[in-house]
Amino acid sequence: MGSLAKKGLNNYVKQLQENPLRTKVITAGVVSAISDIVSQKLSGIQKLQLKRLLLKVLFGAGYIGPFGHFFHLILDKIFKGKRDTKTVAKKVLIEQCTSSPLNNLLFMIYYGLVVEGQPWVNVKAKVRKDYPSVQYTAWTISPIVGWINHKFLPLHFRVVFHSVAAFFWSIFLNLRARSLALTKA
Repeated sequence: MGSLAKKGLNNYVKQLQENPLRTKVITAGVVSAISDIVSQKLSGIQKLQLKRLLLKVLFGAGYIGPFGHFFHLILDKIFKGKRDTKTVAKKVLIEQCTSSPLNNLLFMIYYGLVVEGQPWVNVKAKVRKDYPSVQYTAWTISPIVGWINHKFLPLHFRVVFHSVAAFFWSIFLNLRARSLALTKA
């Protein structure tokens, strides 16, 4: 079994190097799917909501994978692939001031409008109410993820690492939303 796993990992790394965008898109979609399945189960949803699952996969594959791919390419071009402490700090700062707030905002809007089918007025109110605390929480966690990512991982693994971190972040957001709903009931 060990050699099968090693062969699979080697094939995956080869795909990341030969077809980076496609592989990151598929990876982000798969990780989004697994994250949503876990979130649904932890939230107490008995029967898997397939429409929700597919819409979350669409967001991961259609936005998170491609955005992350190009974002990290641009950062690496700007900083010429450097990984010294000062450069990593700059990359993390840029990431926390741009992609982190944007990704959280877009996810909240997408989730409200598309996944939940809420009218814009409700989504806008929810974003206005919850976005500051969501982003603040992100800023307490994601700089660590960004630091590890930019300091230790090669470029072709950065979106994959972010997808795995997003897996846990998504579960946190789903459980937080559920606990807020339960306290209102």
